[in-house]
Amino acid sequence: MMLSGWGRFPRIDCQVTRPLTEDALRAQVAKGGLIARGNGRAYGDSAVSPGNTVDMRGFRHMLAFDAATGVLTVEAGVLLGDMIAAFLPRGWFPPVTPGTKFVTIGGMIAADVHGKNHHKHGSFGQFVDWIDVMGADGAVTRCSRHENPELFGWTLGGMGLTGVILRAAFRLTRVETAWIRQTMIPAPDLDAAMAAFEASGDATYSVAWIDCLRLGDGLGRSLVMLGEHATFAELKLPEKRDPLLAPKRRRLTVPFDLPGFLLNGATLRAFNALYYNQGARNAGESLVDWDSYFYPLDAILGWNRSYGRKGFAQFQCALPLASSRQGLQALLKAIAAAGMGSFLAVLKRFGPQDSRFSFPMEGYTLALDFPVNRGTLALLDRLDRITLDHGGRVYLAKDSRMRAETLRAADPRVAGFLEMRGADARAETFTSAQSKRLTL
Repeated sequence: MMLSGWGRFPRIDCQVTRPLTEDALRAQVAKGGLIARGNGRAYGDSAVSPGNTVDMRGFRHMLAFDAATGVLTVEAGVLLGDMIAAFLPRGWFPPVTPGTKFVTIGGMIAADVHGKNHHKHGSFGQFVDWIDVMGADGAVTRCSRHENPELFGWTLGGMGLTGVILRAAFRLTRVETAWIRQTMIPAPDLDAAMAAFEASGDATYSVAWIDCLRLGDGLGRSLVMLGEHATFAELKLPEKRDPLLAPKRRRLTVPFDLPGFLLNGATLRAFNALYYNQGARNAGESLVDWDSYFYPLDAILGWNRSYGRKGFAQFQCALPLASSRQGLQALLKAIAAAGMGSFLAVLKRFGPQDSRFSFPMEGYTLALDFPVNRGTLALLDRLDRITLDHGGRVYLAKDSRMRAETLRAADPRVAGFLEMRGADARAETFTSAQSKRLTL
């Protein structure tokens, strides 16, 4: 079976199994060369193994919930969207969420996903109480901050290379409504956008769309979107009748691969101008339903096909706070000069992160999508170098083409990760196309 990540690059011929029991899973682990795969929403080749890709969506049960503490216990294959559908009507919401709800809980842990609230609440792993991991010998180990803490720490952000995540318990957060009070702040340049982030550190959620094709005085113009869970008192009468129910959005579908020539400098500049001006007209506060605020792209099914049949690569870096401004300026200038901008350019502020192998660091993160071709792959190598020059790192959950030397130069934690992998049979048992490419 040909498999890829959400970016549809690279495509790899894989043997795929879908075990439904622990014993069946244990038999696959015994074969080795295994990587667990959730819903395939990592962008590159981190959940793809040619010899043994194990589809974990058969493990999809929600097992227990403590309404007093908000602790939910689930199997790894549970979809985030299914969890929201079950618990938002009861007044509970995920404490941290990525930009799509079509991910599994196991995948969220393996990537230690971050959201729009990292500056305030950290990554998803901060809310995970324990994880059950099947190791190379088929035994299942429960790990937490107090029980087998080494395995727990490496599993958060370990991209499935510490073992197969079977179950986990994590804490939900209480909400009064299904609505977000959004504040839209137009920022005419990068300095204004960063100033808005720094002035809004108390906001629960913050994210910016950034125009990556502007140069000169408009370099980095952005729309900064702050968010708070709306209280019941902040709703208008129609929404108050059922405050935990938001209207369902109409779903669009990209039914086929769009021609690659549609994505060019002219169309990108026109889109960016239109999007920025529309956002500027909507500046200020408004009520937005949870689905539109957290998952705008989920309304377009198959949106990855808009980049054409060759697919796309996403670049996401994190830059330390001290060098974020200079690093972001260098990245944006390189992108604009190449004329290879992105419709989906996102800027976020990261808070402190104390972890063994998770992606975030205190500073800023920039994420962009590029259609795959020789020019963009060369540009991405240049963006890697700029990131390294400014002390940053690249996100493994988004990576599909980074070089091993880039990872090692960017992240001194790799040595500890390799030592952990070499301590037993993990390195031979749990492998992905990405881990082989990066020699992890």
